[in-house]
Amino acid sequence: MSGRRATVLVAGAGIGGLTAALALAGQGFKVIVAERAARLEEAGAGLQLSPNASSILIGLGLKSSLSTRAIAPDAVSVMSGPHGGELVRLPFDKSNPAAPYWVIHRADLQAALAAHANTNPLIELRLGYELENFVTDADGVVADLRQGEARHRQTATALIGADGLWSAVRRQIDSTTQPRFTGLIAWRGTIENRRPPDQAAPPCVQLWMGSNAHLVTYPMANGQQTNVVAISSGQWRDQGWSVPATATEAGAAFTASRWSEPARAIIASVANWRKWALFTLPASTRWVDGRVALLGDAAHAMLPFAAQGAGMAIEDAAVLARCVSEKEDDFPAALKRYVDLRRERVVRVQNLARQNGRIYHLAGPAATARDLAMRLVGGHRLLTRQNWIYDWRA
Repeated sequence: MSGRRATVLVAGAGIGGLTAALALAGQGFKVIVAERAARLEEAGAGLQLSPNASSILIGLGLKSSLSTRAIAPDAVSVMSGPHGGELVRLPFDKSNPAAPYWVIHRADLQAALAAHANTNPLIELRLGYELENFVTDADGVVADLRQGEARHRQTATALIGADGLWSAVRRQIDSTTQPRFTGLIAWRGTIENRRPPDQAAPPCVQLWMGSNAHLVTYPMANGQQTNVVAISSGQWRDQGWSVPATATEAGAAFTASRWSEPARAIIASVANWRKWALFTLPASTRWVDGRVALLGDAAHAMLPFAAQGAGMAIEDAAVLARCVSEKEDDFPAALKRYVDLRRERVVRVQNLARQNGRIYHLAGPAATARDLAMRLVGGHRLLTRQNWIYDWRA
């Protein structure tokens, strides 16, 4: 690329924003990351990084820092919520160390990304800076950032909105599109594992399917904790990713009449619950306006039932950086190219997540037919049906 280094302003220091900063800096751009939070604190719990995402992070130089914090599970074990037994096991292929399937605490991933960004001289991470508004012209973007009572004006060649579901950037470029409540609530918590590491069971993701609800568990924190996420229907729809919840609320859908003792024992083992309402964005959401573009949840928030929310944000970041590097003399065209390359794949993943949710929550004869079909197909063939996700490379 030319000796001129354009400056890109990224709003949001979450997974997508920090990955975008690293990918852009890797292409020689100067990057300013403005994050409204004064500190990058623990948010959420665990997340899954399939090979399409982990390969990007490894390519950005994060292998050593993540491999010591992440766990590579052996398989996904699909469990019957009503009966308590395993229906089928989907084994992960561990033959490619450059593209593992990882589970990791969200805070550990964010901390690793931030630490890597802080060592890069092309990246400036500004914590406690909230983007209030911006204007664009033919030459760039002028953004107003607020730090406490102080206001700062920042010019940049482009603005990337990686500021999540309730994106301030999206509100300016697509004011008519609002997040849609799905009628589902996620409850999350952790279980402290008391077994010594040498006596722990092989690491595994468990998916428990039941009537109008499901449960996902997997190990994290070097196997010392189990991440638990329960999904059920509800009407609570406030904003927030970490609202305190009670055990009674979280366990309301997992009654003894419909759920087995092993599944309910998992629910009972969580000491502290948090909840968030599940919202999505429609496929028609506008992602780009000239020199301004969205990525991650700001562009395409989706249900978590394909475990690809973080993965799609990481993919977005890699593709966006490549597009602007290839056409840095025309940022609007580069950002339009980024959207053209990403939208179809992301919509397909959104649809898969929605379909998975319906399948997980079946009841009665439909659930019986589903269980039988999964056994007949087998774990390996079920897993290969998602190769179009996992085999993608930036």
